Amino acid sequence: MEPQESTITEISLIITLGMGFIWFVLPRRYAFVPLLIAGCYMSLAQALIISGVHFNIIRILISLGILRIFVRKEMFSIRLNPIDKVFLAWLFSSAFISALFNGENINLIGCLGSVYDGLGIYLIVRALIRDLDDVVLNVKMLGIMIIPLAFIFMVEHMTGKNPFSYLGGVPTFSEIRNGRIRSQGPFKHSILAGTFGATALPLFVGLMVYSTRNRVLATLAFGAAMVIILTASSSGPFLAFLAGSVGLACWYLRAYVRAIRWGIAVFFVALHIYMKDPVWFFIARISDITGGGGWYRSALINAAIIHFDEWWLSGTAYTRHWMESGITGNPNMVDIVNHYVAQGVSGGVLALFLFIWLIVKCFTASGSAVRDEARFSIQERFFIWSMGCTVLGHVVSFFSVSYFDQMVLFWYFIIGANAILSQAGPETAYESQHWESSGTIEFST
Repeated sequence: MEPQESTITEISLIITLGMGFIWFVLPRRYAFVPLLIAGCYMSLAQALIISGVHFNIIRILISLGILRIFVRKEMFSIRLNPIDKVFLAWLFSSAFISALFNGENINLIGCLGSVYDGLGIYLIVRALIRDLDDVVLNVKMLGIMIIPLAFIFMVEHMTGKNPFSYLGGVPTFSEIRNGRIRSQGPFKHSILAGTFGATALPLFVGLMVYSTRNRVLATLAFGAAMVIILTASSSGPFLAFLAGSVGLACWYLRAYVRAIRWGIAVFFVALHIYMKDPVWFFIARISDITGGGGWYRSALINAAIIHFDEWWLSGTAYTRHWMESGITGNPNMVDIVNHYVAQGVSGGVLALFLFIWLIVKCFTASGSAVRDEARFSIQERFFIWSMGCTVLGHVVSFFSVSYFDQMVLFWYFIIGANAILSQAGPETAYESQHWESSGTIEFST
């Protein structure tokens, strides 16, 4: 249940308003940094409630950010491209289809809040981050932020107490599973914390290659991301890390990406034929090795398929009969720990299709940019490849967790970054002379 009284602490409110003030004085290229800081260090469990509407910390910053981009007319620099259009179609369908057909059981204010968050973050990303140079700059800023954050995660892992509890919004004592402390930092769950580290890691590898000036920072940020993954003690983020790492290794096989995709498809078809259970129970098999709730995740996919007739058209507001266990606070629903299933539950087949199409468009944008040798240098193209690997990390993570806190910020950031790559015209053309020609890592083409 949502709290009916404001839960934001005084110190958190002061920090939030301070970042909002800084937002109005920063130059455009650095203006996204306050939102990155909030995503890394502030818990969304804290909210300022005004007339029944919950304004968490990022939502407050979104309001100030939208005001900034309108006042400075940065909003009008956005030119809609295919990724933007698919994103908008997915956002509204996932929020409102179920509300229209299942209105009596749907929290309309919650749907409007999701649209406000998604649209606000995405508009701010697209207005402030306009080319590859801006993407690299913000990855550098994220690298600076994640280093002290990893130290706090280590403190939590060693003591079993979360230092972010002093700011409010997260429990004092960390969760322990199978004798291992699961650090969560400012995130609502340790899985999401680990997912943050796992999906950020490929970007830091890309930053290492960008130029020699970034290599020390990128290496430290890479180590910090690994610390967050390990201290979260969760199998889902570990699998996302493996996916991103395999993706980075495939740089040298990029000419054979189409064959690799077909090979993966054939592998899973063969696995489906070989296994006694459906292929999605492969997640449970992996969980037997890595630990975690893999069986529940496999069973949830199975339940969604069995009950396809209940949600395919307009989603559903009742899934309690799908699984034996429910969730606290909502007797009508089970715990939807799969982001793909969540799309179907919220908006039916249309929302699920648009969500998958959005992912495909992101891969298409990064893949086309990697092949564009006339527009991008070899170092640029490897960084773009790392952006695709980050998307791949999210794709794998979606099988183990449905994003519900500041992870959506980092997901929308990488979507917006890929949208920049698909932008045509001279505004986003990136000139090769900006690159350092000496001291960079060379790759065979």
